[in-house]
Amino acid sequence: MPDQARSFPPDFLWGSATASYQIEGAVAEDGRTPSIWDTYSHTPGRVLNGDTGDVADDHYHRWEQDLDLMKEIGLQAYRFSIAWPRIQPNGSGPVNQRGVDFYSRLVDGLLERGIRPVATLYHWDLPQEIEDAGGWPARDTAYRYQEYASLIVPQLADRVHTWTTFNEPWCVAYLGYGSGVHAPGRTNGADALAAVHHLNLAHGLGGQVVREFAPSAELSVTLNLAVIRRASDSAEDRDLQRRMDNLQNGVFLGPLLSGAYPDGLFEDTATVTDWSFVQDGDLAIANIPIDVLGINYYNPMLVRHWDGVSPKQSADGHGDGSASPWVGIDDADILPMPGPYTSMGWPIDETGLSELLLRIHREYPGQAMMVTENGAAFFEDVDADGRLRDVDRIDYLFRHIDAMGDAIDQGADVRGYFLWSLMDNFEWAWGYERRFGIIRVEYDTGERIVKDSARWYAALIAGGGQLPPRDVVG
Repeated sequence: MPDQARSFPPDFLWGSATASYQIEGAVAEDGRTPSIWDTYSHTPGRVLNGDTGDVADDHYHRWEQDLDLMKEIGLQAYRFSIAWPRIQPNGSGPVNQRGVDFYSRLVDGLLERGIRPVATLYHWDLPQEIEDAGGWPARDTAYRYQEYASLIVPQLADRVHTWTTFNEPWCVAYLGYGSGVHAPGRTNGADALAAVHHLNLAHGLGGQVVREFAPSAELSVTLNLAVIRRASDSAEDRDLQRRMDNLQNGVFLGPLLSGAYPDGLFEDTATVTDWSFVQDGDLAIANIPIDVLGINYYNPMLVRHWDGVSPKQSADGHGDGSASPWVGIDDADILPMPGPYTSMGWPIDETGLSELLLRIHREYPGQAMMVTENGAAFFEDVDADGRLRDVDRIDYLFRHIDAMGDAIDQGADVRGYFLWSLMDNFEWAWGYERRFGIIRVEYDTGERIVKDSARWYAALIAGGGQLPPRDVVG
């Protein structure tokens, strides 16, 4: 793809994103109590190399330095998440003011540097006590989440630009309760689908809190919608694609944007659950109007119907030997896609991003969107001169930002882009081996090293949203 002078609207928002457990550390300081990820990461065999988020990037103590780096890059917005166990230790009782004070200082520091705060209320760190009481498969957890939101939203309501209720509820439900590769590590399909519904309900309940206490702020939710492509036009492949799309996309898009679950979902999963946890009025609550839909995108996937006899190219539908997150689907074969690949083993295919944005534009006309995560992990090293020339990441970002521009040109209402991630961090079950950051973190010392990709992104922002050539690094 040749470099070209693509520009974006002057009010387009350029930012970056992180998550609390991945960067903060200080897991036992100032009243914070354990989350499910503390428990999970300390369970032998769950996380690569036995890594935990106990220290992570030590952002809890280095936040001012990190905010200065954001200003140096020129970020216009910063998407961070709030750790529930810092705000409401043990998941019950009154607010922990020391936890509130940390995020209040963070938000004030962002505003002082001219950076818009975008706060995510839940990025996977459920208090362990709530999991012990049933976790997301239990209806009560949605009301506990509403209570937590009512403790923190009023404290920051006058300063946060956008409130995001959840990050990637698909991962929370299916990876946490279906395949077990994320905290809390359960493998029960019925639990996963109950979690889906209670996350949808909690989104609506949390959204009510935002509307009440922060009426001038934007309300959002972030979904990791998937582009699912089929291997052929056979009836079997078409039906598999429909069922997988319902489980990945429709199960959230339907309730949140239309107030209904997609056609066929209940029938397709009848052997897993009877959906009796869906109560009258739940979907009306989940369907609270949002101002902007956050979309996280990394790669598409290619599937075919498995006949039950021939060998699968993907042994379990997830690709790593774990239980499948595709609850109720046992005939899915996830096919390998052509490279190149990131260090996560994910194919690089920017066309999926424009395809996804245009799908939302087509199916939900007028729905504003932001790309709230997009980025890549690569194996990389600092050169002898102290510089990290991550040319693969720059190429990845160029291609995907350009593809986002294609979708905008075709009418998609996309208002911002948040690069994942600001810093290398604790990459969940992959520990510290996979690095997504545009700032390198030396985990033994905490040193920050600005990568060439950060300089390239800074040039993009400084240029008023004009996409710079891939060899421009400031």
